[in-house]
Parts: sequence; C-alpha cells; structure tokens
Amino acid sequence: MSPISPFAPRGAEATPDVASGQIPGLAGAPVRTPVRSGETATGPGLWPDIAGRLVTRQLWIELYGLPGYSLTLSPFLGGGKVTAFAATPRDFRPHDPAPGKNLLVGRFVLAGASMEVEAPADPWNRHSPSRPFAVELHAFNWLPALMAQGERGAREALRLTLAWADTFARWSPFAWGPEILPRRVINLACAARKMGAVVTEAERLKLADSLARQTRQLLRPPGGLATRAERLTAAAVGGCVLAGAPGQALRRRALGGLTNALKTTVLDDGGHASRSPEAGLELLLDLLTLDDALAQLSEPTPDAVSGAIARLTQGLRLLTLPDGRLASFQGGGPSTVARVAAARAHDETATTKGDPAHPPTGTVAGLTRIASPLLAIIADAASPAGGAWGASACAQPMALEIACGKDRLVTGSGWTPRATDRQALRLTPGHSTLTLGERSLNEPLGGWKGELLGPRLVGPPIHVTTDQRDGDGAVWLDMEHDGWNEAFGLNHQRRLYLDQRMDELRAEEKLFPTPGRKEMIRQIAAPYAIRFHLEPGVQASLARDRRSILLRGASGRGWWFRTDGPDVAIEPSVHIDAGLTRRSLQIVVRGSARTDSESRIRWKLSPAGASGDPT
Repeated sequence: MSPISPFAPRGAEATPDVASGQIPGLAGAPVRTPVRSGETATGPGLWPDIAGRLVTRQLWIELYGLPGYSLTLSPFLGGGKVTAFAATPRDFRPHDPAPGKNLLVGRFVLAGASMEVEAPADPWNRHSPSRPFAVELHAFNWLPALMAQGERGAREALRLTLAWADTFARWSPFAWGPEILPRRVINLACAARKMGAVVTEAERLKLADSLARQTRQLLRPPGGLATRAERLTAAAVGGCVLAGAPGQALRRRALGGLTNALKTTVLDDGGHASRSPEAGLELLLDLLTLDDALAQLSEPTPDAVSGAIARLTQGLRLLTLPDGRLASFQGGGPSTVARVAAARAHDETATTKGDPAHPPTGTVAGLTRIASPLLAIIADAASPAGGAWGASACAQPMALEIACGKDRLVTGSGWTPRATDRQALRLTPGHSTLTLGERSLNEPLGGWKGELLGPRLVGPPIHVTTDQRDGDGAVWLDMEHDGWNEAFGLNHQRRLYLDQRMDELRAEEKLFPTPGRKEMIRQIAAPYAIRFHLEPGVQASLARDRRSILLRGASGRGWWFRTDGPDVAIEPSVHIDAGLTRRSLQIVVRGSARTDSESRIRWKLSPAGASGDPT
C-alpha cells in the first residue's frame, strides 16, 4: 500500500474534466455549465510558494520517513510516559448512532461509498473506494457512532485504533497530514478514556502512547496558515486528555501558539478568514470542546479562546438562515440543523423563534444579510480569499442566497472541499450570479502546482465595492465588481431593493464599460447569463408570459420570480448535499450585452396571491 495515497487509484478516464463542466458521480446528469479552462494565468507570484513547498515537502517526507523518527515522538521526551487519561472532553457535534451498528459487523459507509471488512480484518491494509472515503476513514469520523454502541462498540473501536497505529506507526503524508490529523486527534481524545476503561492495561498504555505521538506531531511542520488554528486546538485538546507532565507540556505549548493563530483565523466580526461560514462553525465546535476539556481540569480558558468563541458565535447567529442551516458560500456547505443548533446552544442571546419583526441584519466576513419579516437575503459582497486561504474559495462575487419564510429557494451549488472531484462548481456559473461568455473569473489551481499548494483559487484580482442604505421600511444594497474588466471591459453592478413592508425584493443587474478605461472598449456583443440556482426539491413553473416563474418550497407557499430579460428558462442543475450530488433546477436569464454601452436587466421576487399575479 502506498503511504501517500491509501485510496484506490483512478485511471485517466476517471479524472474529472473541469473544462467541460461535467459533474462526475451522477450517472446521466446533464452538463452543469459549460466553462472554458486554461485561460487563467497563475502569474509569477506563485513561484516562491511553489519553490518553497517543493523543498520543504521533500524535506519533511525524507525526515519524517526515517526509521528513527518515531522515537522523537516518544512520551519519554515530553517529561515522562503517559500512563493515564485525565479529561473526557465533550464532542459538541451531534452524531447519529445508527451507523455504529453497521461498523460492528465491519461495514463502513463513508462519503457515499462503502467497504465490507469483517473482524478480525481491518480497513487499513486495503485501498479505499475514493479519496473522500479515505479522508473520513483516517480522520476517524466514524468513531463517535461506534462509541455509541456501548462496551462492544468501545472494544471494536480500540481494535481498529490499535490496528491503525500498527499499520501507520511511521509518518506518511496522507494519514499524518495537516488536514486529517487534527480531526483524528480530537475524535480519539473524546473517546480515549471510555475506550481505556474496557481494555487491558497493555492496550490502554498503547492507546495513550499512540494519542501522545499524534498530538506531538500536530505541533510540528508541515502545516500551513489555513489549518494552524485547527491543529493547535486539537493539540490542546489532546494535551488535556493525556495525564501528567506530558499532557501538561503539550497543552501549554499548544495554547501558547493558539492565541496568535486565532487572531489570524477569526475576524473581528466573527467570520472565518477563509470566508466560509461552515469553516467558522467547525472551528467553533472544536473550541467549545477545548473549553470543556480545560474546565474538567479546573484550568482557566485563555482569553483568546473565549474571545474567539464569542466572535464566532456572533457571526454564526447572522449566517444562520431561517431554516436553521448555514448560508452556503466560499466552500462552506449549509451543514445540518442539529449541528448548527449544537454550536449555538450556549448562545444566551439566541432564541428558538427569533423576532420576526426585527430579523438579524449585518455583515460577517463580507457576507451581507438584509431581511424583511418573510425574506432573508445574504449576498457575497467581498472578494474571494487569497493565498493559503484560497484553497476553498469560489469565484462567485455578488452571489445570492434567498430564503422565503423557512424555504431556502435561491442558493448555490453547495460545493465544499469534500467534493474534491467537482471543482467545476467553484467557478462563477456555480452560484447565483452573472457570468459573461460562459467563463469563470478565476479557476482552481490544478496539475502538479495544485498538488503542491492545494487547489487554491488563482487568476486576476476581483475588487468588490458595496453601499448599503436603510430607509423607512426599505433597504438598498448596491454591489459592484470589476472582474469582467480584462476580458470584456465591463463592470457588473447588482442593485437590490428590499421592500420590508411588502416582503418584495427588486433587483437590477447593470453591465457598463469600465470607467477610465477607454482602451478596453470594443464594439462587440458579450453573451450573459444570470443564474438563480434553486434548492433541491423546489418546484418551478414557467407562466404563459414566459417572463414569470412560480416557485414553491417545502412549505408549499408560492413566490413569483419575474424579469424583463430577453430569454428566461428553467434548466437542470445539480447541488452538493452532505458530499452527495443531487439533481436540482436553475433559472437562467440570458441575453447579450454591448461592451460599448450600458445594459440593464431587472428582476423581482414577491409573494404569490396578489391581484397582479401572472397566469
């Protein structure tokens, strides 16, 4: 088995073609959105990062691969051998215990794939069916469900854990990588004391030794800026679980670096530096686990941790839509109602029903929320994250999500980093915004460069400006970006007017020549497409006037979408839900815009049932 790739290799025919817009994994699915690839230059700014990563990656592979390297992780070097567990941190994530019954009989169902492994065999010496499966498997995300099966589950969990420790005792870039190791350490830390209570003394000591080695590795490179807060939080949790001087030394070192990591990762407004709402949610859940572990040891929670929890909670409050799930932007999925509720359970200002007369509004990490009693609109009013944070960024400026009552009607593709083989959904057509020439503003870094630096978003910078005004019973939100400047010499402006008394959203899309750039003006027609991706399950019916579409969500309440665009159609689409691809629909308004003059397209969303409803 390859120590780098513990999942089944793919042939050339299985490699997704981002350029075609094809969505792998959904048999018979229509082409999502045809996009062009290869036109985005990476630029010279990446070469220092590439050179540095080439050198350091090879250095760590050779150093950590040395036979004697594992001895440097020995608990003896940290102040003594770990012989007991101190804390039992609470995992605040809700877990369904049902999959644990399958695990007891050796059936692993992870990331939409399955593997049959009957005891006494284990899954570590065989190829995983897919990379997402391998990530879930090696992150031990199956462990909480197995631990919910009582003593039998704890014994099986220990057997699988010790088998993993035997197979992967030596460091490998995948199984010990900075994306997987923190999750495995937290899952093991939360279950270690319960596992240790049902096994022999020798097995318990072996479990403690394995957890100590993995926790120590979290404090060493490689890592990277984007995962630093997660790695240090996991190391601190592991240090709380390991008893004695070794555990104390680990948590002190981890907490010492966590202060600066949280300052970089958690923004003042409660957003995550990646601009992903789901990334902020997951970090908050980890920090709550750390806070609980420190409380069990009667140790004070550092101010940096408490402050980050407070800010992330504030941001989560604003980014939760009325259906109880998150807004889906910049590589963050909606998560689940139970997961969001668990992260907000400590929020003293949160209420179960909220205040319909005064819905929350504001901006978190560039995501701006405006609302009326029945409408909640969140707009992506900032540029995608860059550099190391851009590994999950999406080239979708001024994208919208719209909830009507508790029905989420307008959304995006739902792409998250878990859907590694669906990179096309990160492109501009993958969310509810405007595209020109069926192109994408930026593209994920691919090929060997992407293998080195991760699939960060690359391409020309996108500058987004916003202006919000509140009036008597109304809100104006004006957004503008220059991403189409180089290709077409045009700027895109999206103006939203929310009538809070009538629960009606009116909008205008304007394409106009870039001011002060006369040399960019060319007399050509640029085909545009304004997409409104619909939540899976939303029904859409085109009226006879072919300018109006009736939308109905799960509640059955109708909403009219109207536009003066020249061509309106309901087309098939797909949506990523919990890592799985689901069929959905999208409204597409098409036309052509002159590049030497202004073009305006208007649309609005209003409740059905008024006297002026179309037929």
